[in-house]
Amino acid sequence: MSLIHYIKGHITSRQPAHIVLESHGIGYGLLISLNTYTKLQEQTEAQLFVESVYVRDDNPKYYGFADEEELELFRKLISVSGVGGASALLMLSSMSASEIAGAVNTANVAALKSVKGIGEKTAQRIVVDLKGKLGRHEGGISSIITPSYNKNKDEALLALITLGFPKVAAEKAIEKAIKQQGVATTKVDELIKAALKNF
Repeated sequence: MSLIHYIKGHITSRQPAHIVLESHGIGYGLLISLNTYTKLQEQTEAQLFVESVYVRDDNPKYYGFADEEELELFRKLISVSGVGGASALLMLSSMSASEIAGAVNTANVAALKSVKGIGEKTAQRIVVDLKGKLGRHEGGISSIITPSYNKNKDEALLALITLGFPKVAAEKAIEKAIKQQGVATTKVDELIKAALKNF
């Protein structure tokens, strides 16, 4: 559990996978899911619940969540062996909280495996460890944003790179989502979710 429970402040930078909150003269950089990004679209001020995950003893990464429900789901996911902070965040960006809970509670390993980086053994461990423990998680992507075509592509690309994907592969995945799946680029979150299925 992080020593910082939440940070409340002014949003100085907002991207699909990263946000900066300024509070009392300090800018806090937090990794976020698409779900949280979408919820903060119209806001200039925000309160994000925080969890820190240590990759090494001296290298913590801080994750921010729009509500405590998503934070708790993140904590439960990273409690599973083989699921780190990056994988859990990718799950929360690829599926809604209710979709994850549904997949776990119905032992839908295939749905969990559809997330990049989650193999069959890890998906099975998630089911075994968390089945019946997630409750009725509600939520997911709901807000709609309508910036320009190129800006959406750029934001989607930046989000995928932040999530750990190579730039060239991310660009191809986005183009495939647009051309082959007919995904509209007026919604950044949907574009990213569709691109995530092309890796």
